[in-house]
Amino acid sequence: MSYTSFAVNDAFAVKLWSNMLVVAEREALDIAPLMGTDDNSIIQVKSETSKGAGDSVTFGLRARLTGDGITSTMTAEGNGEALSIYSDAVLINELGHNVGVKSQNTIDQQRVPFDLRVQARDGLGEWWADRKSISFFNVVCGYTPQTDTRYTGLNAVTAPTSGRRIVAGSGSADENITSADTFTLNLIDQAVEMAKVGSNMVRPIRIGGSPKYVMYLHPYQVTSLRTNSASGQWLDIQKAAMSGGQITNNPIYTGALGEYNGVILRQSQDVTQGVSGATGLAITTVRRAVLLGAQAAVCGYGQANYGPTKYRWNEELLDHKRLLEVSAWSIWGLKKTVFNSADFGTVVVSTYATASS
Repeated sequence: MSYTSFAVNDAFAVKLWSNMLVVAEREALDIAPLMGTDDNSIIQVKSETSKGAGDSVTFGLRARLTGDGITSTMTAEGNGEALSIYSDAVLINELGHNVGVKSQNTIDQQRVPFDLRVQARDGLGEWWADRKSISFFNVVCGYTPQTDTRYTGLNAVTAPTSGRRIVAGSGSADENITSADTFTLNLIDQAVEMAKVGSNMVRPIRIGGSPKYVMYLHPYQVTSLRTNSASGQWLDIQKAAMSGGQITNNPIYTGALGEYNGVILRQSQDVTQGVSGATGLAITTVRRAVLLGAQAAVCGYGQANYGPTKYRWNEELLDHKRLLEVSAWSIWGLKKTVFNSADFGTVVVSTYATASS
């Protein structure tokens, strides 16, 4: 009897493993729910990129009209308001990683009860998830000490712009923050206020027809928020929810932070440290929470080369088929949106944040 099988480098096997890599990556990627192709997404994935490495996607934003309007006694002709169109661009380039293991033809594979090839695939999926998350927070938090673009979505990081950042306490820079300046709910109120005021307001996303923002906090900031027993802070809000009969649906029981003032609160260990305005170096006792609106960041892929999965899976047998190298590659790029020299969809909130013990 004959059986159908596929060799390691078979074209169908490569496609299958590329698809499986995408599944493994998305399962490990905390920011996956933020990604989408429309302008209601926090990370908008642009599909225009169809060329090779080194290309870019240019995208535009139309500023709000500010004219006074025209009444019946006025002449409309010749008095139109010019549109203000700003542009930004995300660069894409090649990034990949490879893993070396012993092949199935060796005693090494026979000694262990798991498939080394599968472990390599899962490891690469986790690597891509970690790298995308780190890159995202480096760019939206404006973490300028990181200059290696392999960790910043292959695009340079820009610092938070004026009018798009809040510093806890009485100082105006991250280096002025003291141990008393921990994360509190009123900072969320300030961030929402900043997002809603000005000519270039941070546009919220729509969830079920309701406007929402998303804010990411570092786990150290989450601890400060949850353990603050002062009146009107998080503990009081949770007590009120419990007394109102909302115990079952209260997100604190499922590990989620919940929602406050129209802001969905999430946490990530990749929320960056603070940055000294004087030295440009990291401040280890400060973390930069970030409020996000629609189109806060843009991501682009070189789809033509790698197909709909956006990844190229490759396997090479070496040393007379005793060694196996597997790799996962993508042509991609990620950056924070900046229009007219102002951050478009982010508000950074710097606070004191260290381990609780």
